[in-house]
Amino acid sequence: MVSEVKEAAQPWVLQLCHGYDGPFLDCARQYAVLFKESSYRVCTVYLTGEPNQDVITGSASDEVIFLNFSSREIRGLKLSAISRVRQIIRSRNFGLCIAHRFKPTYVAVLASTQLPTIGVQHAFGVYKRKSRQLFARFFRKRLLLLGVSDAVRDDVRKCLPSWPSERIQTLYNRIDVAALQEQQVSRDEARRFFGIPQGAWVVGNVGRLHPDKDQDTLIRGFAEALPALPDNALLLIVGTGRLGNDLLDLVRSLGIEKRVVFAGHVSHASRYFQAFDVFALSSANEGFGMVLAEAMAAGVPIVSSDSKAGREIVADVGMLFPVKDKQGLAEALALTGQLSDEERAAKAQAGYTKLRECFSDDAATYRFHELILPVLLKNAEK
Repeated sequence: MVSEVKEAAQPWVLQLCHGYDGPFLDCARQYAVLFKESSYRVCTVYLTGEPNQDVITGSASDEVIFLNFSSREIRGLKLSAISRVRQIIRSRNFGLCIAHRFKPTYVAVLASTQLPTIGVQHAFGVYKRKSRQLFARFFRKRLLLLGVSDAVRDDVRKCLPSWPSERIQTLYNRIDVAALQEQQVSRDEARRFFGIPQGAWVVGNVGRLHPDKDQDTLIRGFAEALPALPDNALLLIVGTGRLGNDLLDLVRSLGIEKRVVFAGHVSHASRYFQAFDVFALSSANEGFGMVLAEAMAAGVPIVSSDSKAGREIVADVGMLFPVKDKQGLAEALALTGQLSDEERAAKAQAGYTKLRECFSDDAATYRFHELILPVLLKNAEK
């Protein structure tokens, strides 16, 4: 009887995710570990996706529930999803909800009449629609919005100008630095994995082959830079996507087939970042850019486009070039290729320091519990 009363009184956090594809499994982990040393237990619910043991383990939660809705079933009013989530909310002593992206935020807020909810925004333009602005204003009393970067936060604030700034804050995406570094393989092993020469000077890129990632500019910039790069320079692109054939045709048209390697999809690609001499991100539109933090953890110098989030993350620790500027990229690569061992070490240390201070689990846990959660709960009590 005593144990039943204790279980009923145990405070819980509901974490609601659209699915666990792409980076969102790790996003679930990031928010679950915020409560690792707290009195809360975490229940993570995935609206889409079949039950999966690897997802259960990777979610780092006390309980994981798969609702297994199809994408079609969570369009429109999402009544079935709201009903199922309402049942879950009634089953536990939930103190707050964390919802990733707009659909889960919508479902979470409508499934409960009083549960304080944090809506995490991972991309730009989420609240540009008038209907979403009206939704946010109506439920403002128990809703707090987080951007995964200052750039995303500012975008949301622009869309919701009547909101007080403390109700729209930043909590960076982050990594478990020690765990990631423990998983990383050596430079030699990483290069054997990719099948590239041990002595090559390697520019690495990891991401979907998609217009937002702009590997077109990356390839053109690399081709421009080749005369100024070490003789054994290679470009290694990790990822798949709809532009795969187009990018391969571009490489052929530039006559650099022997200098560019398409590695395809690689599970847990961050394990192999030691293969790179420089990490290059050419994204034209990036809400955060987790690969930049992963490159910092690997101690790899960074060249990044001067996109909103790219500038925010890389400023003072890497080299920036204007978005879609192949010549600017070529110059940044050339400068990186000329770094001495001492200069590379200094950049690696600067990146690691910023990683620990801004993009680590420890940094996020302090900011969340000291600066974000009190605002949410205080406002919900009014």
